[in-house]
Amino acid sequence: MSERENNIAYIDGQNLYMGTAKSDPKWIVDLARFRTYLRQKYNVDNAYYYLGYVQEGANIEKLYETIQKAGFILVFREHNSAMLGKKKGNVDADIIFSIMKRLYLKEEFDKVVLVSGDGDYKMLVDFLIGQAKFEKILFPNRRYRSSLYKSIGIEHFAYLDDAGTKKKIQK
Repeated sequence: MSERENNIAYIDGQNLYMGTAKSDPKWIVDLARFRTYLRQKYNVDNAYYYLGYVQEGANIEKLYETIQKAGFILVFREHNSAMLGKKKGNVDADIIFSIMKRLYLKEEFDKVVLVSGDGDYKMLVDFLIGQAKFEKILFPNRRYRSSLYKSIGIEHFAYLDDAGTKKKIQK
């Protein structure tokens, strides 16, 4: 194994936003600080930020630009034409497929860091732990962490709303 790990992060953008900016009390993640945190704490070289694509509005373009300037690789969830007006990202399947594809193609990386509290990733997390390809799942906040994760060991998860972590990544 190399001296420094080459980990990959997958961020469920909607889940991160809802777990922080829409929580009580609400708080905002500084994306540039968060990207630095992922690099320094978890040796994340590439961080993929998944969102549902919304076309309209100057604010949404500013958000996309902010995410990219912070150093994230922005990945949009494709929607069929009937879904274009909807705002929900629903990126779970895309994230799971991307990780499984990397494993199948035997791409060079050490472990996965996942940012979400969504229980839809539980089967993936269990599989990655079994394959020694899982670093951590970072829950945006304690309150909205899926109960499905009760069985994973503390070494496999952390909370972004912990005081120390929040201080490092809060805007």
